[in-house]
Amino acid sequence: MSKTSSMGRGMMAILAVGARHAQGHDGGTVADVAADLDKDRSQVSRSLKGALQEGFLARRDQRKYSLGWTILTDAQLVAEQRLKTDGLTALEGLASETNEACFLGVLSGNSTVTIGEQVPASANLVGSWLGRPYPAYCSDAGQALLWDAPDEEVRKIFESVEFVKHGPNTPSSVEDFLARLKEARVRGYSIVDEEAEPGLYSLAAPVRDFKGEVAAALQIVGPKSRIEPHRETYAVALHAWQEWLESMVGGRLQQPPRA
Repeated sequence: MSKTSSMGRGMMAILAVGARHAQGHDGGTVADVAADLDKDRSQVSRSLKGALQEGFLARRDQRKYSLGWTILTDAQLVAEQRLKTDGLTALEGLASETNEACFLGVLSGNSTVTIGEQVPASANLVGSWLGRPYPAYCSDAGQALLWDAPDEEVRKIFESVEFVKHGPNTPSSVEDFLARLKEARVRGYSIVDEEAEPGLYSLAAPVRDFKGEVAAALQIVGPKSRIEPHRETYAVALHAWQEWLESMVGGRLQQPPRA
């Protein structure tokens, strides 16, 4: 039996364990994985033991196999790299469709930080936001980055934050922020309307990684007078590129959106 076929069976076993995690299980026994793959138990057992020895899997309760830290760490590093590389592709595509400044942001404590940007000349935005933090309670990315966070977690993040007014519509408290976040979830994307500064308007959507967790926020930012009239059209483009970027960091294959 060839080494390649043995390696292939090992990868199938690892992926099967990962699929069980995605379904909400805490791993699987040899019998579970064999049933999922419709394969012989002795063959699956050898594949799982080999993956365990290489550190790709861990053993729980002497019966269940789960994904090991090695593979999770490697997958996280790949996802972070793809956020930077494929994130640039998403930003270029979104900026091309909207002709507005587009950004990719991540959460850092109670602030958001821009890790990618694409600013068309016509956007008339001066300077770069790369690496610059901004208060999450009123930033363009804040609501999207806290999309899945429970209310208590959001309160914990902002417990020592003073809600300083940056624009005419800046949230006045954490409860005000939570109310806007709930509205955004119903809508399907966030709207930050003159919260970060006067006249500034943005749409944002969360980007989830292979673990199903929000890893970044994709944003369209510009003058309210220019973006608000096209809000629904821009939201469609935002969702298309959000889904494509998620497929790159989450493993679901999808073609880039076409204008």
